[in-house]
Amino acid sequence: MADGTAPTKATKDARGLTYPFDTAPAPGEAVEVAPGVLWLRFALPFQLDHVNVHAVRDGDGWALVDTGLKIPDAIQAWETALAGSLQGRPITRLICTHMHPDHIGLAGWLCERSGAALWMSRLEYVSARMLMAEEAGDAPEDGARFFRAAGWTEDQIERWRGDYGGFGKGVAPLPRSYRRLAEGDTVRIGDDDWSVVVGSGHSPEHVCLWRRADDVVLAGDQILPRISSNVSVWPTEPMADPLGDWMGSLDRLHTLLPDTALVLPGHGLPFYGVHARLEALKRGHETALKRLERTLRQPSRVIDAFPAVFGRAVGDGVLGMATGEAQAHLNYLERRGRARRTRDENGVDWWTAVAQDEETK
Repeated sequence: MADGTAPTKATKDARGLTYPFDTAPAPGEAVEVAPGVLWLRFALPFQLDHVNVHAVRDGDGWALVDTGLKIPDAIQAWETALAGSLQGRPITRLICTHMHPDHIGLAGWLCERSGAALWMSRLEYVSARMLMAEEAGDAPEDGARFFRAAGWTEDQIERWRGDYGGFGKGVAPLPRSYRRLAEGDTVRIGDDDWSVVVGSGHSPEHVCLWRRADDVVLAGDQILPRISSNVSVWPTEPMADPLGDWMGSLDRLHTLLPDTALVLPGHGLPFYGVHARLEALKRGHETALKRLERTLRQPSRVIDAFPAVFGRAVGDGVLGMATGEAQAHLNYLERRGRARRTRDENGVDWWTAVAQDEETK
């Protein structure tokens, strides 16, 4: 059924998470991590150097969950896996948790190759199609205004213009139709029912799949074991409050999912201890917000908020994502009456704290 079963010597870390599998599969290989569920891993050419995808036994074939980025190494790894670990069995459907390129990059290629339908939530599918269409043109002036307001230099904005269109470079053309997944749906895969659980903040309508019979959760990027998912404001919706959405989703997942669940994440190792992880993710953002309110005792730009939000300096290589996440924290405070912004004559926003209680002193 697979190249093997991953090592099962459980290890527990200081944060209360237990990792039942301490070795990831090599590209093109697969290991069984739960009955009928295979774990595959594909390389990414980024600081975050991998993405996990899964294959769930579906009758005589496989339902695939996520795809990896559209790069030659991932295509070759898929060819190896489909012929080897997946035994040449048909792909019955392709489920994508969300629209980020490392999760949908090869969706179009896999669907065309197999004839399988694409299954996604509506907002994720529509957002991906929108970005691919938008990035076929020139960099929009709305984006330049957004980054200028954040405190970017004109040189940094010009580099952004030159690099514009990165989303479409990593994503094969998507199918022109899809099957919609929504909160509360039940998806029958093989002999098992999987509940659709939706989160938001990292992406608009992120799909997780929960097999209640044995509490296996295909979590995508909604719950990661060692890093916090990026939660960002982007130029297309500059006044959004994704951090508020994210914090609400963490609370809801904590209430919904049992602590005994085996979480199969989009990055990192499978783990137990979902309640501890959800609490830690929320606590991390709350700590960053407190540091940020202290920073805002003096008027500050978005780029000045980086040390408070991330606890360190940020280089130009991740400037866009860092700006989006810092903006998300500022928008969160503004939405709750804890910060205000004032735009100067150069189009730059300056942020200040509205009030400080004992916790922020």
